[in-house]
Amino acid sequence: CSTGLEATYTDSVAPGACANESIITRTWTLVDDCGNTTTADQVISVVDTTPPTFTAPADITIECDQDPSDLVLTGDVTDEADNCSTGLEATYTDSVAPGACANESIITRTWTLVDDCGNTTTADQVISVVDTTPPTFTAPADISIECDEDATDLSLTGDVTDEADNCSTELEATYTDSFADGECPSDVIITRTWTLTDDCGNTATAVQTITSSDTTPPVLSDLPEDDTVDCDNIPVPAELSATDNCGMADLTFTEEQEEGACSGDSIITRTWTAVDACGNETVHIQIITVEDNEAPTLVGELESEITVLCDEIPEPPVLEFEDNCSDNIEVQESMESTNDGSSSTYEITYIWTVSDDCGNVSEFTQTVYVLPSTIIEAEEDIALCAEDLFVANLFDFLIGDYPLDGEWEVTEGNITLNGSEVNPISFDDVEDQYTFTYVIDDEFCPSRTDVVITIDEDCEDLCVDADNVVISKAITANGDQWNECFQVKLVDADGEENFIRECEFVIEVQIFNRWGAKIYENMNYDPDTDCWNGNSHSNSFGSSGTVPTGTYYYIVNLRNSGLKPFAGPIYVGTN
Repeated sequence: CSTGLEATYTDSVAPGACANESIITRTWTLVDDCGNTTTADQVISVVDTTPPTFTAPADITIECDQDPSDLVLTGDVTDEADNCSTGLEATYTDSVAPGACANESIITRTWTLVDDCGNTTTADQVISVVDTTPPTFTAPADISIECDEDATDLSLTGDVTDEADNCSTELEATYTDSFADGECPSDVIITRTWTLTDDCGNTATAVQTITSSDTTPPVLSDLPEDDTVDCDNIPVPAELSATDNCGMADLTFTEEQEEGACSGDSIITRTWTAVDACGNETVHIQIITVEDNEAPTLVGELESEITVLCDEIPEPPVLEFEDNCSDNIEVQESMESTNDGSSSTYEITYIWTVSDDCGNVSEFTQTVYVLPSTIIEAEEDIALCAEDLFVANLFDFLIGDYPLDGEWEVTEGNITLNGSEVNPISFDDVEDQYTFTYVIDDEFCPSRTDVVITIDEDCEDLCVDADNVVISKAITANGDQWNECFQVKLVDADGEENFIRECEFVIEVQIFNRWGAKIYENMNYDPDTDCWNGNSHSNSFGSSGTVPTGTYYYIVNLRNSGLKPFAGPIYVGTN
């Protein structure tokens, strides 16, 4: 009845098997204009059977020292999407397979994206882990060594350091050497190539240059030292040997001689030179100073001493000399004699002074002891009185045969001679002893004979006798110039005061009064300057400082005269 009707529906939703599924029961209702209703149910099953989608990262190759879990490096999935689910996150699992070498591998990374209903999408990413980085190390520096040093001794030439690799451990560098000739036979240039290889065959190399050189000169053995030798004892050159650290050495010898200041002196320079194959040179120089220090010598013999008579003196002998190094010998002959005419025995010395060209001097002497051919002797212990001396002939005191043409001399005493006789002098001037010498003045046979005469003490006069001593008997000190002073005088036999003998004695004067009191004393009384005229001291009585008139007593001693003291009375008048 009704037209234009439109059915309506209502849904009843029940959950499905998963989050994205459900069961919808849709009840359709159609109502006519009169409210007549017809319903019918429709079941709608909502299911999720569509898997999600994403974009897996591309395949990648990384180094073995890189972290494959670092998604920043290896890549992550992108564009994750699902028709129903949101907030999905892909996950992965790795499957690792060995690579071409120890440090390499093939990682198959399976990415999986699952939606809320378990719909799954997977994708594989291949990560190739490779080792293409070579190891690193520091090669030893270039070095120069001696040719006799071991180039394989790494403690000498150096070893690599800082061996390192990004993936391999415990790597050891190796080397190979190539050799090239140096500038001389003993020199070698060694090119040492160091190689370090990791477990995947990545290789690093470095070159070290080792220069093996011969800079060491040869060694000379048994080196002679400088020497100073006599000109006739020059040594032969020493036999030296030369060794070299890397080969043979050539040894040469030269000698030069330079003349010195004289014919026997020189300087010898001996040079030994050792040269090895590389021109290294060792030189040893020996300086030999050659000196002529030996004086000429006598050829033959020479009597050093002979004894002859004065009238048989020989000529000096003719001598011959030789020298060890010099032909130029100079001989100077001289003579010395002790003959000064003072003795009949003397010595003649013949002297040969011999020098060579270098100033070495030797002296040879012969001493000739000359004895008199005639011996003149004199008597001994001659003692005479003075009066006998004046009448004696000195020849009377000589003994044996002697010539009479000599001369007499006075050698001791103040006296003169007339030929062989003594000139008389005053007896007071006679001395204790005289020496007279008989002189024969001959060039080769001089003679001097001493005659010693002693004056006999038994007949010698004293310097003064007691009879020659005159002492005052009286003093009258009255100013009339007579007997004014106490006098001690020396007079001769005639009573004259000009007594010629001079005696060295001291006059000691003592005056006593009659009671024995000493009134005057002078122990060095000089009659010329001292004058005792009766003056008194405290032991006397009188006036005006004089003793009373009367008799007094003196004691006079002539000290050193040999005489006894004189004593006696003396009258003193003072009034």
